Amino acid sequence: MTAFPHRESVLRELGLGPIWRLRSRDTAESGAGKAAAPQTGHAMPAEAQVETPAERPPVPVAKPPAPPLAQPALPRPAVPQTARTAAPAAADPARSAHIAGLDWDELEAEIRACKACRLCEKRRQAVPGVGDRQARWLFVGEGPGAEEDQRGEPFVGAAGRLLDNMLAALGLKRGEGVYIANAVKCRPPHNRTPEADEIATCLPFLERQIALIQPQLIVVLGRPAAQALLGTETGIGAARGKRFDYRGIPLVVTYHPAYLLRNQADKAKAWEDLCFARRRLAESGSSGQG
Repeated sequence: MTAFPHRESVLRELGLGPIWRLRSRDTAESGAGKAAAPQTGHAMPAEAQVETPAERPPVPVAKPPAPPLAQPALPRPAVPQTARTAAPAAADPARSAHIAGLDWDELEAEIRACKACRLCEKRRQAVPGVGDRQARWLFVGEGPGAEEDQRGEPFVGAAGRLLDNMLAALGLKRGEGVYIANAVKCRPPHNRTPEADEIATCLPFLERQIALIQPQLIVVLGRPAAQALLGTETGIGAARGKRFDYRGIPLVVTYHPAYLLRNQADKAKAWEDLCFARRRLAESGSSGQG
């Protein structure tokens, strides 16, 4: 069934174990029953009515209420932070056109020198991406973390080690038929989630990387990457298993490895997503091997 005949032994050696077996859902479901107990507030007695002084007799006829003060219609609340606002990249077509004409070396130099948004202020260095420039598989994450900012390569910390294990479970290897990039190329301070305008500013770089690589499949890791390439605010849970395409390239959405480190039970779901990605690649007539 699989193009990787010794996958079971490799999974054991990689420490993945049964969490990567499609049909082993017990672990993922074991925590489902631990629903938080509903909060129970103390029943508050009805407030005691304020006693009216004896010399103040009750009014026999109810005083008509004062007419409510007419208020102008309030504007709708501001669009949430996660929503797309006027994107700086879209507002500067000349910049986007310039980036769209760069070759690989020019593109990486442009990324490293970029000061188009506030993320450049706190970074140690920009992190363009790493891997095979003719890759079949393109993995797009969120943004560099502290270790990535230090070393100049994406996914080199704990999340990167998990990503490497995920690749190995598919019979893939970093740098061989695989390219790894991020939605933003500079580390957001304190490893916070990139904001919509930061994603939009970096988008021409990612679009150019995709155009140069011409991958046969894109796997987006986490919500910011999905927002960048799909222009949607749909959560990962709702986007998993859906058939997306980016400019004709099959695209699959799954969880970010950093999320999986915090939510071990969802690793089984991530494995399902990777198997779905492999099927989509096979449907396109390509081999999943690097």
